[in-house]
Amino acid sequence: MKSYKQSRESVAGFPALAIYGRERHATGNKLKERFERMRVDNIFNLKDVLDAADAVLVGAGAGLSASAGCVYSGERFENRFGDFIEKYGFKDMYSASFFDFPKQEEFWAFWSRMTYYERYCPVPKPRVFEDLLHLIEKKDYFVLTTNGDHIFQRMGFDKKRLFYTQGDFGLWQCKKPCHQETYDNETEVLEMFEQQRNMEIPSELIPKCPKCGGFMYPNLRGGSWFVQDEGWYQAAAAYEAFVGKHKNSKIVYLDLGTGCNTLGIIKLPFMQMTRYNKKAVYVAINTNPIYAPPWLEKQSIVIKDDIGNALQKMVELES
Repeated sequence: MKSYKQSRESVAGFPALAIYGRERHATGNKLKERFERMRVDNIFNLKDVLDAADAVLVGAGAGLSASAGCVYSGERFENRFGDFIEKYGFKDMYSASFFDFPKQEEFWAFWSRMTYYERYCPVPKPRVFEDLLHLIEKKDYFVLTTNGDHIFQRMGFDKKRLFYTQGDFGLWQCKKPCHQETYDNETEVLEMFEQQRNMEIPSELIPKCPKCGGFMYPNLRGGSWFVQDEGWYQAAAAYEAFVGKHKNSKIVYLDLGTGCNTLGIIKLPFMQMTRYNKKAVYVAINTNPIYAPPWLEKQSIVIKDDIGNALQKMVELES
């Protein structure tokens, strides 16, 4: 029997990539068996590719945090927001975050509770991020993420290699905004969380802008009012510098759990950068339907699997 490495052709200087579309004519159980074999093959492929890469650019979406147990719906949401669900019929945290609450006391009861659980509580399944860091920490890496939960920094990733392009649960800003600064909120959020009763916080805990006295708001992108402070621009510059440095490198663009809400931030740019660099490989891992376009067939690996499971399998290949 040939080994995995013997049975694949090399591509773009990397160890070989499995072609994900070859089994498209199979049906039924045979199709499932072949796709399972392809999934396993691609995990082997990805480990080989990561080992051979000079650099890794991680693009992280909500699917990565969900793999680590930070899910916005189901039992986790119902156990923590049952009172809001009963009153307003909320289906999940994401859609609930857009609700126009009638009172600031209620708005901050919801948001402090959400921020407490998503930003300041321990990650339910930390191994997902531990395994990812283990696989890339010896490479020149950078992380671009649309998640506002700050898990990367909390789990030991280098702060200078992170760009939270959509904001951070742990920051507040003026709602207007009257100025381009953000403010840490941990102390205030913990107090709101502890003192809220009947889905409201005490009125005296409602945060006010230190400049204009108006209302504050979570620093999460949702419109033109989103504040991009000095730290945001520094991270953006670091990201652009990394992209420029490695535009012709043997680099892996690792797309973890991104969806359609922010296609123009991670998925499409990653595909385009791969297209114009024949040494690059685009990789996507997600439980949701994933694909790589035909023009990237020989420069892509797609794995339909739980992200944590795929990362764990790669780590286990080292033992």
